[in-house]
Amino acid sequence: MQQHNEGLSAWQLAMLALGTVIGGSFFLGSAVAIRAAGPGILVAYIAGGALVYIILYALSEMTVADPAPGSFRTFAEKAYGPAVGFVVGWVYWTGLVLAMSSEAIAVSALLRGWLPGISVPLLGSAIIILVTVLNLFGSDRLSKLESGLAAVKLIAITGFVVLSLAIVSGLLTGASGSSLSVLTSQAVFTGGLGGLAGSMLIVMFSYAGFEVIGLAASETAEPHKTVPRAITYTVFGLVGLYVAAIASLLLLIPTNALTVEQSPLVTALTAWNFTWAGTIINVVLVTAILSTMLAAMFGLGRMLRSLAAEGHAPDWLRDTGDIPYKGIIVSGAAMLAGLGMGLLLPEAVYLFLVSSGGFSLLFSYLVILSTHYKLRKQKGCPPQGKCQLPGFPATSWLAQASIVLIIASMPLISGQGAGLFAGLGFVVLFTLIFWVTQSLGGRKESMDGEDEAMRAGFARRALDMQFETAEEFAAENKSVEGQKESGKIETKQKK
Repeated sequence: MQQHNEGLSAWQLAMLALGTVIGGSFFLGSAVAIRAAGPGILVAYIAGGALVYIILYALSEMTVADPAPGSFRTFAEKAYGPAVGFVVGWVYWTGLVLAMSSEAIAVSALLRGWLPGISVPLLGSAIIILVTVLNLFGSDRLSKLESGLAAVKLIAITGFVVLSLAIVSGLLTGASGSSLSVLTSQAVFTGGLGGLAGSMLIVMFSYAGFEVIGLAASETAEPHKTVPRAITYTVFGLVGLYVAAIASLLLLIPTNALTVEQSPLVTALTAWNFTWAGTIINVVLVTAILSTMLAAMFGLGRMLRSLAAEGHAPDWLRDTGDIPYKGIIVSGAAMLAGLGMGLLLPEAVYLFLVSSGGFSLLFSYLVILSTHYKLRKQKGCPPQGKCQLPGFPATSWLAQASIVLIIASMPLISGQGAGLFAGLGFVVLFTLIFWVTQSLGGRKESMDGEDEAMRAGFARRALDMQFETAEEFAAENKSVEGQKESGKIETKQKK
């Protein structure tokens, strides 16, 4: 691996992205999507991968042209003005903080099964503090830790695929025919097109987090080479792993046998009497959530630094060093507040807030695509990275339309309608905050301008007075000199 002074390598960047993406949403939440769509869920994961490919390469083109801290927030501000930059930055930050707070509660509940003597609030707080402190060590050390955690998840998924193939082939159970009948005994799209469309939201959540590549691009030595390579590793690695794991799962158990309370991988292996798999998968699930929180905190700290640098956050949040200490610490404190809300507020209220995290990510992806479209039309391709997004502008239109449809489908899924309305509420809230602060700032500038004008007027008057006094002094001085000269002449004449 490269040293810190050389920047993050493509492999480190890809592992950081994989650490963010492969989390609880896949190991646990995918059961909802698979049950809703049936075996046709494979189509959803492939389509989701294609959408990620388009979004990431749109982000890559902009990042190669300008690897500025803040990534898509900075690009959106350049394309559409400070209002959009302010809103997308704060919506992304708020949604991700709430989502990671819920992840802390989830992993605390899992750990409490092994540590019954420790309360969930204490476990959750300790996890958030640990994630915050580890991020303070910098991107190089964090990327190495993320590489290790991501490797655990990749090995777990690969192991599941290998074990599933051994079961299907009869090497372990000698009953390969029954496993194949699992797949052939059910319709491909058990939930129809509605089930497939509804599953896309959860599928996109399982891909969520890849935008950390853009946020980390400013810490690479050669973004025009490193970022595209990292994107290739990330996209093909994710799609390949997800499709292989889901395809293996479909051979082991009917989709209607899955439940939201248990990981679909555990359910499938337990159905074939591999009861020991539950403990291993739960260990991997804890690792996956911690890895996701680490990488999410990496992005949150840098997003907050970008907002502060543009004057969209308090001045005391400004960070000029390589590590955004203030942004990381404030994000950690916000996660602790989110944890408190999750434990103190009624469940319905907290779910209303936390589900907006999914909307904030989809909203950010839509902003990335629309920003890329506008900048590409205005400025063309970046000089070093060249054009990377194939099929432009058709692919850009298709991706933007797909994101809008996924967002619009949120109320069709139980529990996700709250996320849509909460997310839209955050957009409205931060828009109002921006215009109010701008209005107050403009009024202050106007008052400062009036004060400056008054001071300038006083200065001019003082100068005028000084000038008049100087003229009078010069005239008087000239008169005195004349009198002296006249006196000298009279003295000479007397002599």
